[in-house]
Formats: sequence, structure tokens, C-alpha cells
Amino acid sequence: MRQIILITLGLSTALLADFTKTGDVVTDNTTGLQWQDNETVSKTWTGAIDYCESLVLGGYNDWRLPNKKELLSIVDYTKFNPSIDAVFSNTTSDAYWSSTTYASYNVLARVVYFAYGNTSYNYKSNTLYVRCVR
Repeated sequence: MRQIILITLGLSTALLADFTKTGDVVTDNTTGLQWQDNETVSKTWTGAIDYCESLVLGGYNDWRLPNKKELLSIVDYTKFNPSIDAVFSNTTSDAYWSSTTYASYNVLARVVYFAYGNTSYNYKSNTLYVRCVR
């Protein structure tokens, strides 16, 4: 088990990243969320939702596409290319889909870029990377 403690200067808050990897599943011991880490897959947004909903991994079949907030919870801003804890072995420094749709323009969905941990929107018809959560 690896622990990272990040203290942000000027603020009194600290971020504790505490992950455990069992096979191809990474558990965030802080949030309780479990993350897929068995392969790097790219799909359209609808394809990403379907892929996660049909995924069977680690003995679980209740996987789903994470929302923006959940996906941001695994970003490690002390790292870049990729900006994620080293416990994750299958991450590309590119855009990953979230399930969060842009309310004013529903052909867009929120994405997280794991090069630096920044967020943006992308057209749901584009092919981007997928990381499922449960």
C-alpha cells in the first residue's frame, strides 16, 4: 500500500491519496471507489457507457462510467504525463470520458486530461479513453 500526503501551501487542508491494487482493480481507500486498471481502451461516449456497464472485472459486474468529480478524485497534481498515482499501471496522458454531460449542449460531455489533470468538454461522437468505476 502506498500513501501520498500533499499539503498545499497557504491552505490548512491536506490531501491523502491511499490506494490498494488487487489484480486489475485499484481501490481508493479514502472514497471507497474501485477503479478499473486492466487495459487502456478508447470509445465514443456512448460506447464508453456501454463498455463500463458490460465490464466484468475482479468478480464484479456493476461497473459504470465515472462522473467528473469521481474522475478528478484520482488525479495527482504532483505528477504529470500521466497525472495519476503510480499504482495505476494503465493510464494514457490523454482525455478520459466522464459521464457528466454539458447541460446547455448535450452533444458534449466533460473529460479529464491525465497529462496534467485539467478538464474540458469534448464531442460525445469522438473516441477518447475510458476508465470504469464501481
